Amino acid sequence: MANVDFKSLMGHRPTSELLRLYLSQLAAPASSGMPDVKTYSDVVYFSYFSLGVSLVFDPVDGHRFKPGSNLDQLDQSKLQLRGIDIYNVPKQKPSDKTRRDPSNQFHSPYPVSPIIITLSARDKDGKSRAGTTLEVTSTTTGKDFVLALGEPDRKGGGSGPSSGSIGIWLEWTRHGVMVEFGGDESRGPQAWEKGKDATWSVLSIFSSL
Repeated sequence: MANVDFKSLMGHRPTSELLRLYLSQLAAPASSGMPDVKTYSDVVYFSYFSLGVSLVFDPVDGHRFKPGSNLDQLDQSKLQLRGIDIYNVPKQKPSDKTRRDPSNQFHSPYPVSPIIITLSARDKDGKSRAGTTLEVTSTTTGKDFVLALGEPDRKGGGSGPSSGSIGIWLEWTRHGVMVEFGGDESRGPQAWEKGKDATWSVLSIFSSL
């Protein structure tokens, strides 16, 4: 299956032909099924667990939805895609086999590799430059992302005991890319020292400014 330009999907309704085609290209015959829908007043998630992907929709023109609404209760004409969450299953050490990252415990790994992301054609000062792409495989690490994208605009996670803290995450707002990391390297007091070797767990692509 050819890679898709994720940014071209942004703003589309759930029923759009472009989104339907994207999901059908990911799925083996008859394997995608209906999405698992989580509805909040200001955001709706369509999760396709077997495909390793969730579609994140915003309401149109300030519309609000009743939290907990199912697919049949939603007016899909009032939703527009604002982001895509792609899931990975990071390689685990032998000692980690009884543990699994809770952020992707229901998702299968995304079936396309490498994942190709079109980056912003402007630098941090707003000047135009040649557009480039980022290729992400299942083994891409924190160090790889920083080498490709530079220092992130925002970051967090990783504090506290390794058994209870969330994994580190990095965000490049200009490119519309956020990455969460899995495994022991991404948690605990030394997460930022070890995190360069952590493999990504969730790759979020969203509409950038």
